[in-house]
Amino acid sequence: MSWVRDSIRAFVERGDRLLLALCLLASGFGLVLIYSATRYTESNRNFVVQTVGILLGVAAYVLLSSVDIELFTEKSWKLMLLFNVGFNLLVRTPLGVEDDVGNLSWINIPGLPFNIQPGEVVKLTFVLMLAWQMKKLGEGGSISRPASVFSIAGHTLFMFALLVWATGDFGMGLVYLAIFVVMAWAGGVKKRWFLLAIVVCVVAAVVIWPHVKDRYFMRRFVVVFDHLTGNPDTLTEQTQGVGWQQTRSILAIGSGGLFGMGYLNGTQTQSKSASSLPARATDEIFAVCGEEFGLVGCLLLLVLLTAIILRCIWVARRASSPQSAMIAMGYAGMLIAQVAVNVGMCLYVFPVVGLTLPFISYGGSSIITMFAAMGIVSGIKMRSLPSWLRDRSRL
Repeated sequence: MSWVRDSIRAFVERGDRLLLALCLLASGFGLVLIYSATRYTESNRNFVVQTVGILLGVAAYVLLSSVDIELFTEKSWKLMLLFNVGFNLLVRTPLGVEDDVGNLSWINIPGLPFNIQPGEVVKLTFVLMLAWQMKKLGEGGSISRPASVFSIAGHTLFMFALLVWATGDFGMGLVYLAIFVVMAWAGGVKKRWFLLAIVVCVVAAVVIWPHVKDRYFMRRFVVVFDHLTGNPDTLTEQTQGVGWQQTRSILAIGSGGLFGMGYLNGTQTQSKSASSLPARATDEIFAVCGEEFGLVGCLLLLVLLTAIILRCIWVARRASSPQSAMIAMGYAGMLIAQVAVNVGMCLYVFPVVGLTLPFISYGGSSIITMFAAMGIVSGIKMRSLPSWLRDRSRL
């Protein structure tokens, strides 16, 4: 208990209270939207679970702020590697639970009021492992050496392949790739490697596309392209088939106008009809915001999330070491990817891949993970270089 008291005292004295306040504002906004989005069910379970998740998340934020994350990673990287692999593989055990589209994305631990998404939790330790690996490779020479680039890329692709194979959750896999791109870019990997990666991806897509274009998941990408280009030949598919969820989403957002239809008054949000807005408390919660709070509410939500991202970048720029800076940038990349993809899904400019909106969407493991990640960022801020030393280090 003394460690807990010391952690709280250290946080009060030096923790990033501004970042915590931003996270609480965003998650509070999310609670308001979740209550409205689930009101039609006549059950408060989701609201209660999310509230408990926020409280546990705040506790994780405060406690992790006091952890020397570099020392912890140095001492525990082998255990973290085993955890990253083993925890994802738990979905293939009897604990695994399928989601609505058949992906094994969750595990059910008896006694917990919510399921846990291993891919969400492992994002935390994946960032820590990748930052530690980049530090070690940087000590041996340039991070842009072929051996170094192949090492960090191989680590990322292994985790991506493991996650997609074990869970079928391609959307979460995209977040891991985005984290790698942001960390590699911020870590000084030369631009020629990114150009090479783009060329390889384009060539691979051209070669693979004829063999996968008719699969259901690939049709999600095709329908977005057809929608953006106005292809009349697939109009039914765009509105009633694979693109049905996104069609309902943009209708909800469009009907909200500038100021929305009013809280608890959204036509689709409050409807019990099966043809109304789907996944309204999770994937499509941005549409709920648009329908009931309008453009103004959506902008406010995005401003809050952008402020959290910018705070992570601010902490990274003042970090006491490159490893800590990479960790903060990794979590910023995680947020950027999830916000961009989720909002893109709701606006029908990105295919549906089942990613939640950070701090806003319903999900116990998601909200706790987000607060825990920001707690690690707070700990980095607590150990940042003083301004006079930071200025000298740039000479």
